[in-house]
Amino acid sequence: MARILILGGTRNLGHVTALSMLEAGHDVSVLNRGQTPDELPPEVHRLRADRKNDSEMRDAIGPHAFDLILDDTTYTEADARQAVSIFRERTARYVFISSGQVYLIRESASRPFIESDYDGPVMPAPASDSRDYPDWLYGADKRNAEHVFRGAMEHFGFPVTILRLPMVASERDHYGRIQGYVERLMDGGPLLIPGDGPGLPLRHVYVGDVARFVTALAGTHVGIGDAFNISYGSSLTLSAFFELLASATRSEANVIRVERAKLESQGLLPDCSPFSGRWMSELDNSKSMKTFSSIGLEYTSPDVYIPAIVDDYVKRWIPAGMVPAGYAQRAAELEFAKLSA
Repeated sequence: MARILILGGTRNLGHVTALSMLEAGHDVSVLNRGQTPDELPPEVHRLRADRKNDSEMRDAIGPHAFDLILDDTTYTEADARQAVSIFRERTARYVFISSGQVYLIRESASRPFIESDYDGPVMPAPASDSRDYPDWLYGADKRNAEHVFRGAMEHFGFPVTILRLPMVASERDHYGRIQGYVERLMDGGPLLIPGDGPGLPLRHVYVGDVARFVTALAGTHVGIGDAFNISYGSSLTLSAFFELLASATRSEANVIRVERAKLESQGLLPDCSPFSGRWMSELDNSKSMKTFSSIGLEYTSPDVYIPAIVDDYVKRWIPAGMVPAGYAQRAAELEFAKLSA
């Protein structure tokens, strides 16, 4: 039995990983502020602290040490420095969840990205009031956090493994991105999509695959001190993605392509089609497959996980009255489609 600490654990990846760890027989603790009710079983230990409050964090951890810590709540250099300071000498493996956006802010890197594409010049920051700035900043902050963890590994052996993830397809996605497409298909109205070409290829990862992989890392030393892309191994076009969704919802995808500038001017993007922007990474998983084949790393195909996400939406989201955040503008989308016809 390994001692596991998950920073977060209430919403998406942390929640699913906690359940996976419990199923594997590990002793699981989650650390969060306790402000969001969790749906975890009582055998999970709850540690309470504000991640931004150093003294609260140290009090919550107390004298405890862990075999594996999963960190899905570090977003900045300051977060990473705090984590290294607190958890140094307290864990055998520290799994930091980074992002494919560390590649998207690189200059002249080609899709799908491989791990060596990380090194090189970073594009200048866009204007702080631009649409692209928050996504650029997210990628820049994740890079800065990676630098801290790598430095800690080099200087005193901090046992970090960096996992770079693309968009995580999940039944529990609190942004409800796939669920937003599902609800639009189910209401029978059109999908508004930018008309500037076919769009970038989609290559996501299923949340259950990440959770099972992190669980398999417990008790091993494979991959410590390195960074890995964790992603499904091939891409979908946006059209093929819609076909899978339409099949799973037993509906037809009525797609209307509109000039991107018009959708933006109406404030409909990105919510009307969150997978139509430039900030969706496409990652090559060859290194992770080669390195972790011995512990059974496997990836689930979209034609398997998409029907599962749709089924969960119908059976859990709808009865509970949960609505994808981006769907709030649906009336404006339908009015725009009507006026544009």
